Amino acid sequence: MKIAVISDTHLGDPPAWLHRVYEQWLDPADVLVHCGDITSYKVWAYLCRHQRFLCVRGNCDWDALLAQELQPMLSASVGPLTLGVAHGWGPRSQVAATVVHAFGSDHDLICYGHTHRRDWSEVDGVQVVNPGSLGEAGSLAWVTVDEDGAMDCRFIDAF
Repeated sequence: MKIAVISDTHLGDPPAWLHRVYEQWLDPADVLVHCGDITSYKVWAYLCRHQRFLCVRGNCDWDALLAQELQPMLSASVGPLTLGVAHGWGPRSQVAATVVHAFGSDHDLICYGHTHRRDWSEVDGVQVVNPGSLGEAGSLAWVTVDEDGAMDCRFIDAF
């Protein structure tokens, strides 16, 4: 199974480069995760065409329509995994630990954003991933999950 993880797009209208990134990296994924700060209802609606799109609200998601559609945290079963998604909050150096503690240890993978920095690490026995900022740096994470739940991550420079 392939999980494409993006965050911090900070976009208004979907730009031409997003169409290219979607076709090459996001659409082929079994699951597309956005970790918040999508900032635009138009971009959210564009990404909703994915067969399995999971998205949370970030601290810059002030659009009233987004606020109605998105929760600050979500948990989902994804193949053999229990997946947690949140944007993140608090001091940047502590965001991963803060999010893991908010979800608890019963999650296999927690996806977060907010820091705009890539992270593939383990916090208190839980695997975490931050894809960096798609809108600022063209960064995304491509997580491969085996049938037994083993995970590997590759960071992509999308543009």
